[in-house]
Amino acid sequence: MPVHVGLDIGGTKLLVASASRDGSILDRVQEPTPPGLQEGIDALNRMIASVVGERKVASLGAAIGGPLDWKQGIVSPLHQPQWRDVPLKAMMQDKWGCPFFVDVDTNVAALGEYYFGGESAPSFLYLTLSTGMGGGFLIDGKIYRGAAGGHPEVGHQAIHYRCATPERVACECGIPDCLEALVSGNGIRRVYGKPAEHLDEQEWDEVAYNLGQGLRNLATIYLPGVIVLGGGVALGRGERLVTAASQVMEAHLGLVPAPKVRLSHLGYDTALLGAIAAAIHGIS
Repeated sequence: MPVHVGLDIGGTKLLVASASRDGSILDRVQEPTPPGLQEGIDALNRMIASVVGERKVASLGAAIGGPLDWKQGIVSPLHQPQWRDVPLKAMMQDKWGCPFFVDVDTNVAALGEYYFGGESAPSFLYLTLSTGMGGGFLIDGKIYRGAAGGHPEVGHQAIHYRCATPERVACECGIPDCLEALVSGNGIRRVYGKPAEHLDEQEWDEVAYNLGQGLRNLATIYLPGVIVLGGGVALGRGERLVTAASQVMEAHLGLVPAPKVRLSHLGYDTALLGAIAAAIHGIS
């Protein structure tokens, strides 16, 4: 029986899983991400072979950090310095003799939620609050792309924020007032001097308020039916963050309906399952 294989290529860990046509995982493995490019490619091929066994590979899908050219499959993940202008699609198709699909991890995670997370809204926005902040927007299950196929950067919007230490707000993109600088893992460490799990209630109130203002902007501009939150920061705080941020969003919405906001149903496997969805359904 041919199988579909998903790859979640992260800066610290690699996840690889094989799945049947309906997305049921057959086997999975995890390894630390090697620092070098060739070591990383070798590890991925070894892991693919491990989860496939004697079966034929029908297709491969992958989630990876940007920037990248999703059509050509050329990747340069920011947090993997030795991976620059890597023709990953050509390399994998030559090795495994099957179609290979790759996209920015947040786009791929959105596909995972859409196909395997019980979400079928015609307009669907997935946001990840993790080390950084990103998102993927789907329209009828297809990834929304900007000019020249670009990936919209939802975390780099400016908001009217609350912060007791505004002098510490600084985004890694170089712009001082991005949402990512206030609600991501790195942003929280910079602003509050500690990881998200150590914030007190007053500090969480600030984070929720700022996230809610960002959700207000996204709801007004995109008009999604559903917004799903994933990533370590969101999953760590859980429903308390969703409820508080949603209340802020709804209080500041005027002309558009408030979308449903919920936590990811897939937890930390969202990108891996999205990669499997990409392998099965392709990316366009």
